[in-house]
Amino acid sequence: MLALEPANRIINDLLTEKFIKPSSLDQAFVDFDSVRYHLSTPTKKTQLLLSMDIPCWGELVQYGALEVIQREYGQFVTETEQDYAVSLLIDTETVPEAGEARTALITSFSLLKRNALAAPFERAFARQKELEAKGPPGENEVVEKEQLMGVHYRPEEAIYLLPSPDRVTIIFSTIFKEETDRIFGRVFLQEFVDARRRPSCQTAPQVLYSNREPPLEIRHLQGLADGENVGYVTFVLFPRHFSSAETAFSTITQIQLFRDYLHYHIKCSKAYMHSRMRQRVAQFLKVLNRAKPEPAGEKERKTASGRSFVRS
Repeated sequence: MLALEPANRIINDLLTEKFIKPSSLDQAFVDFDSVRYHLSTPTKKTQLLLSMDIPCWGELVQYGALEVIQREYGQFVTETEQDYAVSLLIDTETVPEAGEARTALITSFSLLKRNALAAPFERAFARQKELEAKGPPGENEVVEKEQLMGVHYRPEEAIYLLPSPDRVTIIFSTIFKEETDRIFGRVFLQEFVDARRRPSCQTAPQVLYSNREPPLEIRHLQGLADGENVGYVTFVLFPRHFSSAETAFSTITQIQLFRDYLHYHIKCSKAYMHSRMRQRVAQFLKVLNRAKPEPAGEKERKTASGRSFVRS
Protein backbone atom coordinates (compact mmCIF):
# COMPACT_ATOMS: atom_id res chain seq x y z
CA MET A 1 0.00 0.00 0.00
CA LEU A 2 1.03 3.59 -0.60
CA ALA A 3 2.49 5.42 2.41
CA LEU A 4 1.56 9.11 2.65
CA GLU A 5 4.34 11.66 2.87
CA PRO A 6 4.63 13.40 6.25
CA ALA A 7 6.11 16.54 4.68
CA ASN A 8 3.92 19.10 2.94
CA ARG A 9 4.76 19.01 -0.76
CA ILE A 10 3.57 22.57 -1.47
CA ILE A 11 5.85 24.05 1.19
CA ASN A 12 8.74 21.97 -0.12
CA ASP A 13 8.25 23.05 -3.73
CA LEU A 14 7.64 26.73 -2.97
CA LEU A 15 10.65 27.08 -0.67
CA THR A 16 12.88 25.24 -3.13
CA GLU A 17 11.82 27.67 -5.84
CA LYS A 18 12.02 30.86 -3.75
CA PHE A 19 15.40 30.01 -2.26
CA ILE A 20 16.79 29.91 -5.80
CA LYS A 21 14.89 32.90 -7.20
CA PRO A 22 13.19 35.14 -4.60
CA SER A 23 9.97 36.84 -5.70
CA SER A 24 6.73 38.17 -4.25
CA LEU A 25 4.41 35.50 -2.91
CA ASP A 26 1.05 35.30 -1.19
CA GLN A 27 -0.38 31.79 -1.20
CA ALA A 28 -2.79 30.04 1.16
CA PHE A 29 -3.29 26.26 1.11
CA VAL A 30 -4.45 23.42 3.33
CA ASP A 31 -3.30 20.02 4.51
CA PHE A 32 -4.96 16.98 6.07
CA ASP A 33 -7.12 17.47 9.18
CA SER A 34 -8.18 21.06 8.34
CA VAL A 35 -4.66 22.45 8.80
CA ARG A 36 -4.23 25.84 7.09
CA TYR A 37 -1.01 27.37 5.80
CA HIS A 38 -0.11 30.82 4.54
CA LEU A 39 3.20 31.49 2.82
CA SER A 40 3.82 35.12 1.91
CA THR A 41 6.39 37.91 1.54
CA PRO A 42 4.83 40.71 3.66
CA THR A 43 7.80 43.11 3.64
CA LYS A 44 10.29 42.15 0.93
CA LYS A 45 10.94 39.37 -1.55
CA THR A 46 13.78 37.81 0.40
CA GLN A 47 11.76 37.31 3.60
CA LEU A 48 9.20 34.51 3.61
CA LEU A 49 6.58 34.26 6.34
CA LEU A 50 5.26 30.74 6.87
CA SER A 51 2.18 30.53 9.11
CA MET A 52 0.15 27.52 10.18
CA ASP A 53 -3.16 27.07 11.96
CA ILE A 54 -4.27 23.74 13.41
CA PRO A 55 -7.65 23.25 15.13
CA CYS A 56 -6.19 21.55 18.23
CA TRP A 57 -3.41 24.10 18.84
CA GLY A 58 -4.68 24.94 22.35
CA GLU A 59 -4.37 21.29 23.41
CA LEU A 60 -0.97 20.94 21.77
CA VAL A 61 0.33 23.95 23.70
CA GLN A 62 -0.67 22.22 26.96
CA TYR A 63 1.48 19.23 25.97
CA GLY A 64 4.57 21.25 25.04
CA ALA A 65 4.07 22.24 21.39
CA LEU A 66 5.69 25.66 21.90
CA GLU A 67 8.81 24.02 23.31
CA VAL A 68 8.99 21.61 20.37
CA ILE A 69 8.56 24.43 17.83
CA GLN A 70 11.25 26.49 19.58
CA ARG A 71 13.58 23.49 19.66
CA GLU A 72 13.10 22.66 15.97
CA TYR A 73 13.01 26.17 14.47
CA GLY A 74 14.63 28.46 17.07
CA GLN A 75 15.72 31.63 15.26
CA PHE A 76 12.94 31.34 12.67
CA VAL A 77 10.09 31.66 15.20
CA THR A 78 8.50 35.11 14.98
CA GLU A 79 5.39 37.00 16.00
CA THR A 80 2.33 34.99 15.08
CA GLU A 81 0.32 36.17 12.10
CA GLN A 82 -3.32 37.02 12.76
CA ASP A 83 -5.73 34.07 12.54
CA TYR A 84 -2.86 31.57 12.69
CA ALA A 85 -1.28 29.57 15.52
CA VAL A 86 2.44 29.76 14.73
CA SER A 87 4.61 31.71 12.27
CA LEU A 88 8.16 31.30 10.99
CA LEU A 89 10.16 34.06 9.28
CA ILE A 90 12.68 32.78 6.73
CA ASP A 91 15.33 35.05 5.22
CA THR A 92 16.44 33.60 1.88
CA GLU A 93 19.68 35.60 2.04
CA THR A 94 20.88 33.67 5.10
CA VAL A 95 19.86 30.12 4.17
CA PRO A 96 22.64 27.61 3.36
CA GLU A 97 23.95 27.20 -0.15
CA ALA A 98 22.44 24.54 -2.38
CA GLY A 99 23.20 21.11 -1.02
CA GLU A 100 22.28 18.75 1.79
CA ALA A 101 22.05 21.50 4.41
CA ARG A 102 19.52 23.48 2.37
CA THR A 103 17.51 20.34 1.56
CA ALA A 104 17.40 19.42 5.24
CA LEU A 105 16.22 22.93 6.15
CA ILE A 106 13.44 22.85 3.56
CA THR A 107 12.35 19.40 4.77
CA SER A 108 12.24 20.72 8.34
CA PHE A 109 9.88 23.54 7.34
CA SER A 110 7.75 21.05 5.40
CA LEU A 111 7.35 19.04 8.62
CA LEU A 112 5.87 21.94 10.58
CA LYS A 113 2.55 20.18 11.14
CA ARG A 114 4.27 16.90 12.05
CA ASN A 115 6.50 18.61 14.61
CA ALA A 116 3.58 20.45 16.23
CA LEU A 117 1.58 17.23 16.59
CA ALA A 118 4.63 15.41 17.96
CA ALA A 119 4.44 17.23 21.32
CA PRO A 120 1.94 14.91 23.09
CA PHE A 121 3.69 11.82 21.74
CA GLU A 122 7.08 12.97 23.01
CA ARG A 123 5.57 13.77 26.41
CA ALA A 124 3.92 10.33 26.59
CA PHE A 125 7.19 8.59 25.68
CA ALA A 126 9.13 10.62 28.26
CA ARG A 127 6.53 9.88 30.94
CA GLN A 128 6.72 6.15 30.20
CA LYS A 129 10.47 6.18 30.77
CA GLU A 130 9.96 8.00 34.08
CA LEU A 131 7.40 5.43 35.24
CA GLU A 132 9.65 2.57 34.13
CA ALA A 133 12.63 4.00 36.01
CA LYS A 134 10.52 4.56 39.10
CA GLY A 135 9.76 0.85 39.33
CA PRO A 136 6.71 -0.90 40.77
CA PRO A 137 4.94 0.84 43.70
CA GLY A 138 5.48 -0.30 47.27
CA GLU A 139 2.89 -2.01 49.40
CA ASN A 140 1.71 1.15 51.14
CA GLU A 141 2.37 3.52 48.25
CA VAL A 142 -0.63 5.18 46.65
CA VAL A 143 -0.67 4.69 42.91
CA GLU A 144 -1.67 7.81 41.04
CA LYS A 145 -3.76 7.42 37.94
CA GLU A 146 -1.95 8.68 34.87
CA GLN A 147 -3.47 11.64 33.06
CA LEU A 148 -5.01 10.76 29.73
CA MET A 149 -3.92 13.15 26.99
CA GLY A 150 -6.49 13.93 24.33
CA VAL A 151 -5.90 15.73 21.02
CA HIS A 152 -9.13 16.62 19.20
CA TYR A 153 -7.55 17.23 15.83
CA ARG A 154 -10.83 16.87 13.91
CA PRO A 155 -14.39 18.00 14.80
CA GLU A 156 -15.63 14.53 15.79
CA GLU A 157 -12.36 12.59 16.04
CA ALA A 158 -9.49 12.53 18.51
CA ILE A 159 -6.23 10.85 19.51
CA TYR A 160 -5.85 9.69 23.11
CA LEU A 161 -2.48 8.86 24.69
CA LEU A 162 -1.98 7.04 27.97
CA PRO A 163 1.56 6.26 29.26
CA SER A 164 2.17 3.40 31.70
CA PRO A 165 5.33 1.77 33.13
CA ASP A 166 5.67 -0.79 30.33
CA ARG A 167 3.86 0.74 27.36
CA VAL A 168 2.16 3.73 25.76
CA THR A 169 -1.41 3.20 24.60
CA ILE A 170 -2.61 5.33 21.69
CA ILE A 171 -6.28 5.31 20.71
CA PHE A 172 -7.74 6.77 17.53
CA SER A 173 -11.44 7.50 17.24
CA THR A 174 -12.64 7.75 13.66
CA ILE A 175 -15.97 8.41 11.95
CA PHE A 176 -17.13 6.55 8.85
CA LYS A 177 -19.60 8.84 7.12
CA GLU A 178 -20.93 6.18 4.72
CA GLU A 179 -21.94 2.57 5.18
CA THR A 180 -19.48 1.41 2.52
CA ASP A 181 -16.67 3.28 4.28
CA ARG A 182 -17.47 1.42 7.49
CA ILE A 183 -17.36 -1.95 5.71
CA PHE A 184 -14.08 -1.22 3.94
CA GLY A 185 -12.63 0.25 7.14
CA ARG A 186 -13.49 -2.84 9.14
CA VAL A 187 -11.75 -5.04 6.55
CA PHE A 188 -8.62 -2.87 6.59
CA LEU A 189 -8.46 -2.69 10.37
CA GLN A 190 -8.96 -6.42 10.73
CA GLU A 191 -5.94 -6.89 8.48
CA PHE A 192 -3.91 -4.72 10.87
CA VAL A 193 -5.03 -6.92 13.74
CA ASP A 194 -4.22 -10.17 11.91
CA ALA A 195 -0.90 -8.98 10.46
CA ARG A 196 0.86 -9.27 13.82
CA ARG A 197 0.37 -13.03 13.75
CA ARG A 198 2.85 -13.32 10.90
CA PRO A 199 6.44 -14.18 11.90
CA SER A 200 7.80 -11.10 10.12
CA CYS A 201 5.53 -8.75 12.11
CA GLN A 202 6.08 -10.08 15.63
CA THR A 203 7.81 -6.87 16.72
CA ALA A 204 5.10 -4.59 15.31
CA PRO A 205 2.82 -2.71 17.73
CA GLN A 206 -0.27 -4.54 18.89
CA VAL A 207 -3.41 -3.26 17.15
CA LEU A 208 -6.95 -3.60 18.50
CA TYR A 209 -10.14 -2.51 16.80
CA SER A 210 -13.61 -2.02 18.24
CA ASN A 211 -16.80 -0.72 16.70
CA ARG A 212 -19.20 1.46 18.72
CA GLU A 213 -17.84 0.35 22.13
CA PRO A 214 -14.97 2.63 23.34
CA PRO A 215 -11.88 0.94 24.84
CA LEU A 216 -11.65 0.70 28.62
CA GLU A 217 -8.94 3.37 28.79
CA ILE A 218 -11.33 6.11 27.58
CA ARG A 219 -14.73 4.70 28.52
CA HIS A 220 -15.00 7.11 31.46
CA LEU A 221 -14.82 10.18 29.22
CA GLN A 222 -17.98 12.16 28.60
CA GLY A 223 -19.42 12.79 25.15
CA LEU A 224 -17.85 9.85 23.33
CA ALA A 225 -19.72 8.83 20.18
CA ASP A 226 -21.08 5.30 20.18
CA GLY A 227 -22.97 4.98 16.88
CA GLU A 228 -22.57 2.35 14.21
CA ASN A 229 -20.35 4.69 12.20
CA VAL A 230 -17.76 5.10 14.97
CA GLY A 231 -14.61 3.01 15.22
CA TYR A 232 -11.81 2.92 17.79
CA VAL A 233 -8.31 1.76 16.90
CA THR A 234 -5.84 1.07 19.71
CA PHE A 235 -2.06 0.90 19.22
CA VAL A 236 0.04 -0.52 22.04
CA LEU A 237 3.58 0.84 21.77
CA PHE A 238 6.31 -0.82 23.80
CA PRO A 239 9.65 0.78 24.73
CA ARG A 240 11.37 -0.84 21.75
CA HIS A 241 9.18 1.30 19.45
CA PHE A 242 10.63 4.56 20.83
CA SER A 243 13.85 3.52 22.58
CA SER A 244 16.10 5.80 20.51
CA ALA A 245 15.59 9.28 19.10
CA GLU A 246 15.57 7.97 15.52
CA THR A 247 13.06 5.20 16.31
CA ALA A 248 10.81 7.59 18.22
CA PHE A 249 10.89 10.09 15.33
CA SER A 250 9.85 7.38 12.84
CA THR A 251 7.13 6.01 15.14
CA ILE A 252 5.58 9.45 15.71
CA THR A 253 5.70 10.29 12.02
CA GLN A 254 3.99 7.08 10.94
CA ILE A 255 1.33 6.90 13.63
CA GLN A 256 0.27 10.52 13.08
CA LEU A 257 -0.72 9.67 9.52
CA PHE A 258 -2.70 6.56 10.44
CA ARG A 259 -6.14 8.14 10.14
CA ASP A 260 -5.34 9.80 6.79
CA TYR A 261 -3.72 6.58 5.58
CA LEU A 262 -6.81 4.55 6.47
CA HIS A 263 -9.37 6.83 4.82
CA TYR A 264 -7.16 7.42 1.78
CA HIS A 265 -7.00 3.70 1.04
CA ILE A 266 -10.74 3.31 1.68
CA LYS A 267 -11.40 5.89 -1.04
CA CYS A 268 -8.87 4.21 -3.36
CA SER A 269 -10.59 0.85 -2.82
CA LYS A 270 -14.00 2.35 -3.60
CA ALA A 271 -12.64 3.93 -6.78
CA TYR A 272 -11.12 0.60 -7.82
CA MET A 273 -14.40 -1.24 -7.17
CA HIS A 274 -16.34 1.33 -9.19
CA SER A 275 -13.94 1.01 -12.12
CA ARG A 276 -14.30 -2.79 -12.03
CA MET A 277 -18.09 -2.47 -11.95
CA ARG A 278 -18.08 -0.12 -14.95
CA GLN A 279 -15.80 -2.54 -16.82
CA ARG A 280 -18.12 -5.46 -16.07
CA VAL A 281 -21.18 -3.49 -17.21
CA ALA A 282 -19.43 -2.65 -20.47
CA GLN A 283 -18.70 -6.37 -21.02
CA PHE A 284 -22.33 -7.31 -20.35
CA LEU A 285 -23.52 -4.68 -22.85
CA LYS A 286 -21.27 -6.22 -25.51
CA VAL A 287 -22.75 -9.66 -24.80
CA LEU A 288 -26.29 -8.27 -25.06
CA ASN A 289 -25.50 -6.56 -28.36
CA ARG A 290 -24.15 -9.81 -29.82
CA ALA A 291 -27.22 -11.67 -28.61
CA LYS A 292 -29.71 -9.57 -30.60
CA PRO A 293 -31.78 -11.82 -32.97
CA GLU A 294 -31.44 -11.28 -36.70
CA PRO A 295 -34.49 -9.75 -38.44
CA ALA A 296 -36.80 -12.26 -40.19
CA GLY A 297 -37.26 -12.13 -43.97
CA GLU A 298 -35.38 -12.79 -47.19
CA LYS A 299 -31.63 -12.41 -47.05
CA GLU A 300 -29.05 -12.42 -49.82
CA ARG A 301 -26.45 -15.14 -49.45
CA LYS A 302 -23.34 -15.99 -51.48
CA THR A 303 -21.88 -19.30 -52.50
CA ALA A 304 -18.20 -20.22 -52.31
CA SER A 305 -17.75 -19.17 -55.92
CA GLY A 306 -19.21 -15.72 -55.26
CA ARG A 307 -22.68 -16.21 -56.88
CA SER A 308 -25.59 -14.61 -55.01
CA PHE A 309 -28.92 -16.14 -54.22
CA VAL A 310 -31.90 -15.23 -52.04
CA ARG A 311 -32.91 -17.51 -49.17
CA SER A 312 -36.28 -17.12 -47.55
